[in-house]
Amino acid sequence: DHLVKNFGSFRVLDGISFSVPRGKIIGLLGPNGAGKTTTINILVGVTLQDGGTVKYFGKDFAKHREFCLQRINFTSSFNTLQGRISVAENLLVFARLYEVRNPQKKILELVRYFEIEDLLSHRFWDLSSGQKTRVNLVKSLINDPEIILMDEPTASLDPDIADKTLSLIEQLKRKRGLSILYTSHNMQEITRICDEVIFLDAGKIVA
Repeated sequence: DHLVKNFGSFRVLDGISFSVPRGKIIGLLGPNGAGKTTTINILVGVTLQDGGTVKYFGKDFAKHREFCLQRINFTSSFNTLQGRISVAENLLVFARLYEVRNPQKKILELVRYFEIEDLLSHRFWDLSSGQKTRVNLVKSLINDPEIILMDEPTASLDPDIADKTLSLIEQLKRKRGLSILYTSHNMQEITRICDEVIFLDAGKIVA
């Protein structure tokens, strides 16, 4: 609600307001520098806004961070996990942070879907960009979140894995009522999966 973010004298977000209804996929589009990633960073608590409020499930994010973060997750093609430890160790750390019951079973189920079971013993920083993206997708689903914030999640994926990712998103929305805020420059993806689209430009919602 009325999010404002300044970097020095430059206003990156200029009072934007929107909501993500339950079971809907909302696209967040705009040119580079429009404020998409800054918005996502505020919504996961990595960056603090200079004005406005964020609420999840009716609760103020600033006052109920742990409650909110347990029920949401995030993925991006540009996100990195701990490079020196294995994929399995990375995923186990997140599973325990999210207090996932039977974490080994959950991890195995997800890595099989994304066809990265053979990468579990590999160090994260030894992976290709596409492999890292798939590990990030597994991480984002590990706590069965009610909302996922996705910042260009398919940017470095092969077309077949990108299609599989979109199919899983469609399935989760249909079966579990999952809500997603989705940024992408790929208009085919947006047309395929989004219920509504927000166009950002120069920190304002223009359509």
